[in-house]
Order: sequence, then structure tokens, then C-alpha cells
Amino acid sequence: MKKNIRKIFYISVITVSILCSSSCFAQTSKESKATSFQYMKKLNQVFDYVQQNYVDELDPKILYEGAIKGMLDAIGDPYTLYLDPDYMRDLNDTTTGNFGGVGLSISKPIESTPQKPAYVEVSSPIDDTPGARAGIHAGDYIIAIDGLPTPEMTMNEVLSHLRGQIGTPVTVTILRGTNMRFDVKLVRALIEVPTAKYGMIEGTKIGYCKLIEFTPETPKRLQDAMDLFQKNGYTSMIIDLRDNPGGLITSVVDVADKFIDNGLIVSTKSRLAFENQEFTASPEKTTAKKNLPIVVLINQGSASASEILSGALKDYHMAYLVGQKTYGKGSVQQVIPLSDIDGMKLTMARYYTPSDVNIDKIGIPPDYEIKNIETMTPEQEEAYTKLVASNIITETVEKTPNMSENDIALAANVIAKTYDVDERLLRRLIRIQVQRTQVTPLYDLDYDLQLAKAIEIIQSDNYSDLMRKTKTLKELQDEALLAQETAKEESVQ
Repeated sequence: MKKNIRKIFYISVITVSILCSSSCFAQTSKESKATSFQYMKKLNQVFDYVQQNYVDELDPKILYEGAIKGMLDAIGDPYTLYLDPDYMRDLNDTTTGNFGGVGLSISKPIESTPQKPAYVEVSSPIDDTPGARAGIHAGDYIIAIDGLPTPEMTMNEVLSHLRGQIGTPVTVTILRGTNMRFDVKLVRALIEVPTAKYGMIEGTKIGYCKLIEFTPETPKRLQDAMDLFQKNGYTSMIIDLRDNPGGLITSVVDVADKFIDNGLIVSTKSRLAFENQEFTASPEKTTAKKNLPIVVLINQGSASASEILSGALKDYHMAYLVGQKTYGKGSVQQVIPLSDIDGMKLTMARYYTPSDVNIDKIGIPPDYEIKNIETMTPEQEEAYTKLVASNIITETVEKTPNMSENDIALAANVIAKTYDVDERLLRRLIRIQVQRTQVTPLYDLDYDLQLAKAIEIIQSDNYSDLMRKTKTLKELQDEALLAQETAKEESVQ
């Protein structure tokens, strides 16, 4: 009897608690459209109630970080997120270049489902870093780090696993395409914020400049490149934006201004008036030769600021685009500190090219599409996976240090007899291993089909004709919309 009375008492207490708490947070029909103040009041009530009544004592910091993270994640924008103290420290380290890492620019979806796991996607490898030297590509997925699955990790956890003390190892499991899975052991190194690499294409009058990222130093480094080209009597130029993840909008505007002498370079649009800006060119900042033949190299790793530059040059018919469609990031973020140790990154506006097109989630198509890597058959994918696991490339180079190009070609031919992998790719892998302790060469024409095509186009007699046939992004967008409308009409009929 006493047990029953006690049980009834507990049930009564729980019921009263639920009713009382429900009354605190209940929403009447008049409040169906609550104001921001009302929502904030409810958040405060939940925060206080949980902290005071949860079965265990809670650190208010946990509730605070969880609330802000959940709020920003709910927006569904992968570029809007809470920056906890670790993330903020990593961001500051990236800015100064003083951190141990593997040299991969990465992104990660917010939601993970069985059909589409939230793998870490490589946006671009950074030249002369462990990730680039290991042959990791833009578009590869990191599905595990040291055996830990990445879909279950937050972005902060991913960064903490990839970064660490210089000289320490980390193993990433790569998914390439649909079936190729292999482990890559990387040794963390000092990662410095890169800007540009440049030089003349041997045997030509073509100036080649690879812009790696848009930092405050990028316009200066580009001008250094153009001064060198001028001394060598350059007659054309290739701007390589492949695997360039972007950077500062002010930096890319200054870069574009060296080629565009008048008119709009990029505009930003937002519901906030102070975020609506127009960045225009001025003749006194233009240093490139007038009517200079230019080819811009792009791929799926070209994002954000690199899309601003390629889009502006395309809209003004000043450059011919070669490669693959760009990433498609047409939004502008700002880092807002919340305290001395944490903050948030918030999408504040979208940018538009001179022809008034936003390429977010769309990307910029090349005028001439060409891939560096041909699509592999399932058998070739399996052979490639076995090749990586075999360690035969490393063993081959260790047996013959300082291999010449002839040595590399012979070794690739021998390996191809055992592994059904394209010899051009094998030569590339061997070459990377040979050069692992050296500065990466400016270019690799044996492997780089996109650069080879860019040189061919820029030296051709019909370059001017090709440029006349190029279309602005607005014209391409209008054509795509017209095609969609035509397809709809035909499907109705």
C-alpha cells in the first residue's frame, strides 16, 4: 500500500512539473507569429529551466555553445557556423600561417544521412604541402581520419584531427569517384598561407601565373609576376586559378583591376543596405597590356574570389576559360567575434558578376572543357587502389634516387604491366615521389593536359575568333532558362 501511495505521489509530482513547465513555454493563438523578442524570451526561459532542473549540474558554457551552434546550423547554410575557441584559434593560425597541418582546403555538409554521408570534401590541395605531394585531388572525399569516420565528426573535430604538431603523422582514408578507397599517410608540416607562383613557359613568350589564394599579398605578387613577364617580352598570359579556394574580396578586386580599366568588377547584394556595394575598376591601377591574349585555367576547386576574377574577365571578353566548371560559391561571409575567444561566420551578402549573375551552387563553365584525369573503368579503379596500397611507387624511387625523365618513363612502363593504370598518371605519381623533398616545379606539361591545351589555344591563329564567340555569364544564363522553358512546353504538348 505504501509503495502504491509513493508511486502515485511521484507521478503527481512529475505531472505537476510538466504542466508548470508547459505553461512557461506554451504559445497561445495570439502568439502564433511570435516576435524576435518573444523567441528570445523563450530561449532564456529554456536555458534557465534546463540549467536549474536537469538531473546533473550543467556547465552553462555547454548550453551556450550548443544553442548558438544549433541556431546557425538551422539556417542550412554550410558557410554560416559557430566558431568555437578551437576553430577561432585555427582560423587565426591560418591567417598567420603558423600551424602544423596537411595543406588541404576542405568543406563538410551539415547534415549526414545514410544515402548521403557528410564526408569531408577536398576543395583544393595547397601546393608544396603534404596533401598536394601525396596526390590528393580537389573533389576527393576524406571518409576517415586515423580510422575514425568523418560523417560523425563536426568540422571543428575534423580540423583538430588533421592539424597538430609538425612532423607527426596522420592517416586519411580517401574516396575517389564511387569505388576507389585507399589510405594515405601524411606527415604534418608548417602550412603557410600561399599567394602566387609564376614564370615564363619555357620556349615561349607566355607568362604563367598560378594564383593559389587571394590574400592581402596577392595583388603585389601578381604585379611582381607581370613585371617579370614584361622584362621577358611576354606577348600573352595564362592565369591559373585551379584549386584556388578564394579569399579576400578586396584582394581579388585589386587583381582584376590590373586587367580591367573601367566598369564594374563585382557587386554585392544583401537585404542590408550597407552590404550593397559596387567595386569598380580605375584606369590608373591597370597594368596589363591592352588587348593582351589571356587564358584562365579553372576547375571544380576554383571557388569564391577565383570565380569573381574568372567571371569578370569572361563578362568583359578579356579571357578564354579552359578546364572544368568551377565550384559555385557566390556568397560573402564575415567573421564576427562574440568574445575574445569565440565567434561566428555569417553569410552577409551574395556577389554578382559584371553581367549581373550570381553563380552560387551553379559555377562558371569553361569556354573549352577538358579534364586532366580521364574517367577510369571499374577495373582501372581497382588497379589504382591496389597500386596505392602496394607502395611500389615509393619503393621504385628509393631504388633509383634522382630519377631522370627517361628513368621515370621506363619505370612507369614496367609498373603498367602489373597495374592497369594510365602511364601518364603513373609518370605523374613517380615524379611527385621523386620531387617530394624539392620545391614543386612550376608546371608539368607531361601530365597537365589543361595547361597544354591553354598553351595551344593562346598560340593558335584563331584565338581572336574564339574570343569573339565567347558569351557573358548573363547570356549563358538566359540561354539555359530559355532551354528549360522550351523543354517544359514540349513536355506539356
